[in-house]
Amino acid sequence: SDSNSVTLTLPPWLIKELPAMSNRMYATDEDRMSLAVEISKRNVLEGTGGPFGCVIFKKNLKTDEYELVSAGINRVVPLNNSTLHGEMVAIQLAQKFVGSYTLNGDGEKSCQYELYTSCEPCAMCLGASLWSGVSRVVCGATKDDACAIGFDEGPVFEESYQHLMNAGIDVRRCVMRKEAADVLQLYHKSGSDIYNR
Repeated sequence: SDSNSVTLTLPPWLIKELPAMSNRMYATDEDRMSLAVEISKRNVLEGTGGPFGCVIFKKNLKTDEYELVSAGINRVVPLNNSTLHGEMVAIQLAQKFVGSYTLNGDGEKSCQYELYTSCEPCAMCLGASLWSGVSRVVCGATKDDACAIGFDEGPVFEESYQHLMNAGIDVRRCVMRKEAADVLQLYHKSGSDIYNR
């Protein structure tokens, strides 16, 4: 293998289903979060990574229509890369799609990018969300839900979310929390690895 490059790949099931996912209507935060939760659960059932999913949507500010830009699931164990959390995968794929290091919309501010994650981000992913250029971060399960099954989310505090809001990022938490936390419990009951360190 080439030690001078890193490859990020999605599992075949997600690649196959992305076109159909892109053709769905996503009118509400719950509709968009349901996709993040759906892919997190599927990732567990397929054995292709950890119990975390993230999707990024482009919102047309003139029409209020949403377009799916990227879907990321946790790929830490299958790709031997501790940075490949769901949010990190979704952000990298969205920035590749846009052709920019930032998702802060276009110069005319006719669009914005919104991140929907099945669980509140760990310290790494919260920092990446801040620097990614997204305008909104919407979370499902909580840090406590992830910690309850043994994950260590790192130094994330209420002040961390306030920092995002102070930077102009809208934050909404606990959207479909029960459904998202159920996926964490499913992963825990499967006996799969808790891969903190």
